[in-house]
Amino acid sequence: MHFALLVTLILSVVAITADAYSKPLSCSGVCTNAHDPSVIRRDDGSYFRFSTGGGIQVHTAPSIQGPWIYNGTALPNGSKINKTGSHDLWAPDVAKIESVYYLYYSIGSFGSQDSAIGIATSKTMDVGSWTDLGSTGVESVVGSKFNAIDGSLQSTNGKLYMNFGSFWSDLFQIEMTAIPTMIANPVTSATQIAFVPTPPQAQEAAFGYQYNDYYFLLFSVGSCCRYDMAKLAAGGEYKIQTCRSTSVSGPFVDKSGKSCLQGGGTTVLESHDWIYGPGGQGIIKDPELGLLLYYHYVDTRVGYSDAQKQFGVNKLDFSSAGPPCSLLHGIIAPFQ
Repeated sequence: MHFALLVTLILSVVAITADAYSKPLSCSGVCTNAHDPSVIRRDDGSYFRFSTGGGIQVHTAPSIQGPWIYNGTALPNGSKINKTGSHDLWAPDVAKIESVYYLYYSIGSFGSQDSAIGIATSKTMDVGSWTDLGSTGVESVVGSKFNAIDGSLQSTNGKLYMNFGSFWSDLFQIEMTAIPTMIANPVTSATQIAFVPTPPQAQEAAFGYQYNDYYFLLFSVGSCCRYDMAKLAAGGEYKIQTCRSTSVSGPFVDKSGKSCLQGGGTTVLESHDWIYGPGGQGIIKDPELGLLLYYHYVDTRVGYSDAQKQFGVNKLDFSSAGPPCSLLHGIIAPFQ
């Protein structure tokens, strides 16, 4: 599929060659404990960073670059969902709808389909203010057509959608109710939006973002975790890819026109220099820095364990200026 508009996705311009990647912006304070980050800015200017582990880890800072301070966990008593892993919650996603903050989290055990996406609410996001409401209705068991983890809320045209999924037929989307604590339709009606047909179908962490007339679907491809326990083949670690569509539910295609349902995906960011396995991404708009892509990664100079995951941020630009060969810096994902 071809588009009249040339769209380029570029991270901050500091690299020397066209195929090099920019290093993350500086980060101060507690920049570890950042696996699967979700970042949101409160109306008072405070930044909150939520991440995988325990009852969901919470850090705050006056700037997205820090200094980050550890505050505790959002749900210290875990989730009321009766599944394995109810006290070790994953992959948070936080969104504000009207005056309420919604925290989506995943429950399950690593490599299992017995999973669920839960929901908690707060008026402030402060530690101690969250109320767990249990399941959103997005659940899976062994034999389901998807794995119910990695939920991410997306709002468009007055409707709310949850993007979710991991391995097992990869990424799906389902509409949420107007107060987004539950799915609007049976979870079996979820729409498949991305799929890698070849095993092991290593695709997860869907994040949807609308820019002008296009909906961009960002996702992580490869192995996310336990890099210190087993050496991966080169390129087997996480990387961030994208496809786009004129509809929130697809069909999504990559820059070559390949369908995202047939393994399509344009790489936005992958391992480079001392950055290894970037993924678990999201996009946020900072009043001073503009659009930002945030993610986790491991710093090969420090260590490869999940506990050593670092918080990364790069400037992000959607641009229609110039053919790719004229953009000598940054990370380029053109659509034409």
